[in-house]
Amino acid sequence: MLRNDKRDTQLYYTPASAPCRAVQMVAAALRLKLNLKPINLMAREHYHPGFLKINPHHSVPALVDNEFTLSESRAICIYLVEKYGRTDALYPKNPKTRGTINQLIYFDMGTLFKRMYDYYIIPMMTGTPQDEKNLELLNEAVGFLENFLTDKKYLVSYRLTIADYILFATVSTMEAFGYEFTVTYPNIINWLENMKEAPGYSQNAEGIELLKSYLKQ
Repeated sequence: MLRNDKRDTQLYYTPASAPCRAVQMVAAALRLKLNLKPINLMAREHYHPGFLKINPHHSVPALVDNEFTLSESRAICIYLVEKYGRTDALYPKNPKTRGTINQLIYFDMGTLFKRMYDYYIIPMMTGTPQDEKNLELLNEAVGFLENFLTDKKYLVSYRLTIADYILFATVSTMEAFGYEFTVTYPNIINWLENMKEAPGYSQNAEGIELLKSYLKQ
């Protein structure tokens, strides 16, 4: 059963957003019930005064845990595990393991997600053509991910961690946009299959279907 007590942990989110889906998956893995607050970006609800009081950066996701507020999805994932995790399994305290997880999280934020965003999302939002140089950079980042996964079931050996959820949200978004992980990337393909068994997978799948529906319009 999901944890359910007097605590009010609210998540302002957009289901199709990769960062929002990462937080939802981590919460599901923790069996943590979130009070979901949908934000319609197309209607510019993230610029409404009420939301700006929560997150002046007008981005989703944003977490309100009683009186505490937090934006930036990766920070939210870490916070939820450290506060509500019954164990440290998703974000182990071992310095070497945690260092590897942090490396992967920053790789997502500064490289993989950014390059995916530059190649797919910015052209979609601005109506400008996709830049082949950005595709080359994205392909390079995918190659880095392939190497990370050599001889591993998950990104950190056989241990499922928040790094898997964060990068899986990005990679599944790339797939929704049409990026094909062919036989060139056997490690990524195997990892994607393993993620189907991960707690919280259904939360990601629901958001991906919404994203695909939007892309067909």
